[in-house]
Amino acid sequence: MTQIHFQGEHLLYGTLGHILVIMAFCFALLSSVSYYWASKSEVEDKAWKLTGRISFFIHALSILGIASIMFFLIYSHYFEYHYVWHHSSTILPFKYMLACFWEGQEGSFLLWAFWHVILSFIIIRFSGKWEAPVMAIVCMVQVFISSMLLGVFIGDYKLGSDPFILLRNHPDMMNLPFIQMPDYLSKIADGRGLNPLLQNYWMVIHPPILFLGFASTLIPFAYAMAGLMKKQYTEWLKPAIPWTFFGVMILGTGILMGAAWAYESLSFGGFWAWDPVENASLVPWLTLVGAAHAMLIYKNKNQSLFTVIILCLATFLLILYSTFLTRSGILGDTSVHAFTDLGMSGQLLVYMAFFMVWAITMLIIRRKDIPGQSKEESIYSREFWMYIGVIILVISAFQIIFTTSIPVINKIFSTHLAPPVKPANHYNAWQLPMAVILSILVACVQYLKYKETSAKVFLGKITPSFVISILLTALAAYMLHLDRFPYILLLFSSSFAVIANIDFLIRIIKGKLDHAGASIAHIGFGLILLGVLISNAKSNIISSNRSGISMGKDFPNNENILLNKNDTTLMGGYYITYTGKEKKGVNVYFKIDYLSPNEKGKLVKEFTLKPIVQTNKAMGNVSEPDTRHYLTKDIYTHITYADLEDINSDEQSNSKYAKEVTKTVSIGDTASTSNSLIIIKSLDKSPDMSSYHLGNIDLAVGVKLIITDINKKIYNVEPIYLIKDNMSASLEARVEELGLQIKFTKINPETGKIDLSIAEKKSNKREFIIMKAIVFPYINLLWTGCLVMILGSVLAIRNRLKKR
Repeated sequence: MTQIHFQGEHLLYGTLGHILVIMAFCFALLSSVSYYWASKSEVEDKAWKLTGRISFFIHALSILGIASIMFFLIYSHYFEYHYVWHHSSTILPFKYMLACFWEGQEGSFLLWAFWHVILSFIIIRFSGKWEAPVMAIVCMVQVFISSMLLGVFIGDYKLGSDPFILLRNHPDMMNLPFIQMPDYLSKIADGRGLNPLLQNYWMVIHPPILFLGFASTLIPFAYAMAGLMKKQYTEWLKPAIPWTFFGVMILGTGILMGAAWAYESLSFGGFWAWDPVENASLVPWLTLVGAAHAMLIYKNKNQSLFTVIILCLATFLLILYSTFLTRSGILGDTSVHAFTDLGMSGQLLVYMAFFMVWAITMLIIRRKDIPGQSKEESIYSREFWMYIGVIILVISAFQIIFTTSIPVINKIFSTHLAPPVKPANHYNAWQLPMAVILSILVACVQYLKYKETSAKVFLGKITPSFVISILLTALAAYMLHLDRFPYILLLFSSSFAVIANIDFLIRIIKGKLDHAGASIAHIGFGLILLGVLISNAKSNIISSNRSGISMGKDFPNNENILLNKNDTTLMGGYYITYTGKEKKGVNVYFKIDYLSPNEKGKLVKEFTLKPIVQTNKAMGNVSEPDTRHYLTKDIYTHITYADLEDINSDEQSNSKYAKEVTKTVSIGDTASTSNSLIIIKSLDKSPDMSSYHLGNIDLAVGVKLIITDINKKIYNVEPIYLIKDNMSASLEARVEELGLQIKFTKINPETGKIDLSIAEKKSNKREFIIMKAIVFPYINLLWTGCLVMILGSVLAIRNRLKKR
């Protein structure tokens, strides 16, 4: 068989990249083994340690080399590589090329490995005697992550997914006819492109921070495992505490950045949807927060060591479990942004099972040697209530992960548990009481001393904050018209958390930064809860259709407003005007002016919002909101429907009708035109066709339509779908008053759906959009709380490092 000589391929980069992947895997394994033997003896074996270091440096250079080559291929648009073709395109600006890098599974695994490398250099430099046992575990994790990039076959089993596989060798592409052509690259004009949802600046910074958070959870895990291996059950805590608080800060920041991205870019109207992928990152953060506070209990009281170890181990294992959930494809039906399965679900299970079995085995072997709790704590001690807080965090995490894991439970046990129909309501019902308890603990615990506090002294210190919180809650509940008791309770508890910690910061520690980290972080936590509560409980959809005409089930009248171009409509205290659209690149900007009357009653423009529809032929168009930010509220808008057919239409056409638009509908649906709404009433299987001389084998089906114009005038028409002499034809129906021409062009007997082709006269066609607008009051409390909590975490880490 003649070998094909393909033209224009840049094979050297892929070959070098694959060699570096193999090197990364092999030297991570060698480094792990070397560090393990270095840590085995009482006196550290320097030769094994040196071998471990050198091997790790080679592994690190390999990871950096892989990342550099991958980005170079994306930047150079070398579409002969499947990863480049699948995730990028020539029209993307430079900043989104970074997002292309980590959009796919292979790139995100590489990002994860990169952060492990960076953190490992810090461990090597500063961890002293803990370098060998900790790095043995870190490098073993790198072995597994590197294996995800191998893409080699062992018999019939494929190990990993090669990021440098050529397009012509990929299973999805290799059998396509054009791929066998020597000049197949000349047939590829562009790449498939980046998912439109990810073309946002948050996607440039959110994933790296989130994966740094994932990577940081490995370090407390590695220290805890090293302590078990070395039988040094308490010594590992001192170096691990700063790492734990660092993980809390970074992973929390990554999660909050994801919420900001969702708020700015997604059109579900909010910042948190309890999506399984969101939950999968939140749960390890909750357990890591629990681990950090349990560490403080042990540091001050030598208690709860077993809990500390369990939570440090569980946090990293939950990261692995969340990786399995989001990358195995098992959440495909319940999550809008999980990865699809690349055939690595078995490998991910092995990865998770290896470290789970190892951790559980070490716990069982060492359980009797781990120092236990010396005595019960007083109910008036700080450690008692901190421990209660840790328990609440664990319960919260368990509830979230259990519900998120319903697809896994069904898969393993062949059950038929149904995920919650309304996830937000389900999770909120469980999590709200726990948020109340945690925020009350956050308010009170710092006023308690370790060991025991006089009840009289404690009550004397906490009472002013308690009374102020009660008064402010009553005032806020009245002004915000909060009438649901759970909401009022959360309003009080989160206000109490903020006020009590401000009081503690000013009156007790007198603003000393070395001791202010915890109080500031707790203030941020309280502000986040306040922002979440008020912005969600009192959010107000101000867009509503008052015409009295239904826009169909996809556009409920109480949530959507129809705007004809240049018409002015009252909406939520504003007069709004849709003034037109403008296309820039792939984005179509819809300009909506918000007006209000001045002293003379004349309408003047206050601001303009430009929500976007991002066009993407391969993946479908995506609506992105635009938001007007005020100190006390946000006005959030997005397009729910817009006709984009004319965005590139031929204006020179001599036809008096515009281009036909095909709508696929079912009986009972409503379709919209620029000046009317069309209700699909029913099919007519026996229309009057006497003038068409149908034969016995001929067929005619009509569809009865009810058309309502903006003046509520009703028109009844019936276009016909005709099969005569084995030829199909459409007998159009016209409504001259509305300038409409409607054809019944297709029927699907299996689904019952029909196709209507609708053309409108250019002379009377009016451009319109359907829009949704929401007011989120006091949402800046949430974003302020995020910044304050991050600042407090930074100060807490700084203090821990100074003490160390």
